[in-house]
Amino acid sequence: MIDDQNIEIVDSHHHFWDLDKNYYPFLCDKIDPDFFLGNYEIIRQNYLPVDYERDTKNHNVIGTIHCEAEWDRNDQIGESKWIENLAKKNKFPNAIIGHAWFHKKNSEKIIAEQASFNLVKSIRSKPNVKFSRNSTNYIFEGSMQDMRWRNGLKLLEKYDLNYDLRVPSWHLEEAVDIVRLIPNTKVIINHCGFPWDRSAHGMELWRKGIQALSLEPNTYIKLSEFGIKGEEWNFHENARIILELIDLFSPKRCMFASNFPVSKIKITFKNLYNNYKKIVEKFSLDDKKCLFSETAIEAYNLDKSLLNRN
Repeated sequence: MIDDQNIEIVDSHHHFWDLDKNYYPFLCDKIDPDFFLGNYEIIRQNYLPVDYERDTKNHNVIGTIHCEAEWDRNDQIGESKWIENLAKKNKFPNAIIGHAWFHKKNSEKIIAEQASFNLVKSIRSKPNVKFSRNSTNYIFEGSMQDMRWRNGLKLLEKYDLNYDLRVPSWHLEEAVDIVRLIPNTKVIINHCGFPWDRSAHGMELWRKGIQALSLEPNTYIKLSEFGIKGEEWNFHENARIILELIDLFSPKRCMFASNFPVSKIKITFKNLYNNYKKIVEKFSLDDKKCLFSETAIEAYNLDKSLLNRN
């Protein structure tokens, strides 16, 4: 019998970066005062496989999925090239979520190039969104309402790629229409749909959108990034959110993820995954396997032999 401490983990969302060799505007330029977790000085340093393996040594991580990390948008393919080369020399990652703008003239060219990499399984392309729930202004070009953006999104099916959806809670209901445009494409909602506003009204808004998305059969969700600006990692609040999402989506459409090193701003990897294990300790072993590894393997079409190698 596998115990919780040794359960196999596929971390479905993390980042690597080398600031000595590559350019990431938010990490290399002036600090963004509006960063969603607050001061992020702690992560403005290289984070490479050796650092990740050091952080994860207390847990049985057998595979990982690398998500695009705001690499220089003038070189959208560069990050995938770099990560694939990194993967050849290290145990991780085992898959890549690349980047491609959907509303540009060269969108299909970039999507096709991303699809040419063996490890690229998905695209994350953040649409332009409102800065806050009550904002009245936002850039239409590149938003989910932009027909060019929508047409670019539809290309993912042609190239057999998933879509990693990252929008704040006030755009979740709007995203239902987007998901319906691509019913044959797996859509993986990032970071629980960002329940940042933990007030009753804020959670009601988040819940309305996330419940609507859960009804779409091609959606999955990452149970990750529970950090709140100006607050500590709250076990009881986050446990309620995790259990609610598992109830909505089922373990077969939920996957735990670290969002490291970003989540390091609030919590260590050891404590993060200890918390995950505690939250689902009463679940069946089959459900735990889904949450910690099998859903990620299925959603991103990873080699199932990962589970037999370790």
